[in-house]
Amino acid sequence: MKKVLAIVGPTAVGKTALSIRLAKKFNGEIISGDSMQVYRGLDIGTAKVTKAEAEGIPHHLIDICDIKDSYSAAEFQKMGRAAIDAITARGKLPIVVGGTGLYIQALLYDFSLGGRQENQERGLREKYEAYGAAHGNQGLWELLAKRDPAAAAKIHFNNQRKVVRALEVLEQTGRSITAPEVTPAKLYDYFLVGLNTDRELLYRRIDERVELMLAAGLADEARLLQQAEETQAAKGIGYREFFPYFKGESDLAAVKEQIQQDSRRYAKRQLTWFRNRMTPRWLDLVQDPESAAELEKEINDWLGV
Repeated sequence: MKKVLAIVGPTAVGKTALSIRLAKKFNGEIISGDSMQVYRGLDIGTAKVTKAEAEGIPHHLIDICDIKDSYSAAEFQKMGRAAIDAITARGKLPIVVGGTGLYIQALLYDFSLGGRQENQERGLREKYEAYGAAHGNQGLWELLAKRDPAAAAKIHFNNQRKVVRALEVLEQTGRSITAPEVTPAKLYDYFLVGLNTDRELLYRRIDERVELMLAAGLADEARLLQQAEETQAAKGIGYREFFPYFKGESDLAAVKEQIQQDSRRYAKRQLTWFRNRMTPRWLDLVQDPESAAELEKEINDWLGV
């Protein structure tokens, strides 16, 4: 298995600085695992690494999309794996850095993702919803009972959403929705580092970061999306909160407060994801910067250097 170092965690905990330090120490190149850093022109709100911060370390999957483009976990999975292969072939260590949990997990494990699958799911859903409209909830449930008695026994006939989902799963995978899911296979020998700090301190750092972003011109970046509110990029935290302000429905103080609140909530969701779905080696570099030296020893052992 190829070796991959991954650094995850919420915003404002030091992921960028640590990734540069480790890339210099272990001859690495960095792959951004952030769903917003792919967009050209959105630099401040996505906290992209600056040229000075990068210190010459190559970075991948940054500035690869226009702001009106869509970008999915499936595309990241494909491009991220290609980047891992190329970096490894150069004799360097791939270092994945980001806070988008689904992206990191989809990259490191054998998750089945793809636009074709998403389109197929949508088509199946529409097919069974149409069947339900024509035959009623009872008729739709009876179809499930015929095909998957175990699922039908657990789902009320009036719960059309669950009945449709059970039929979708059966047709797509050949298994009952009641059957346990197969755990995806691990694709890499990875070392996962998770950064965090005290909750109150984290929230204070997030609030301060938002202040700095606003002072650096975040509003100008948000204006790039003013005529493209329906795009994926426009739904990002730090941008969507400006639209009421641009329409004269809010003031800048309210925008700042909303961005801070949304950022704190997102940080909480990020931490919940990584705690529940993955097992990082947690560190608090904000309050204990010296722990980075111990981490380097552990990575050294993992690499067998």
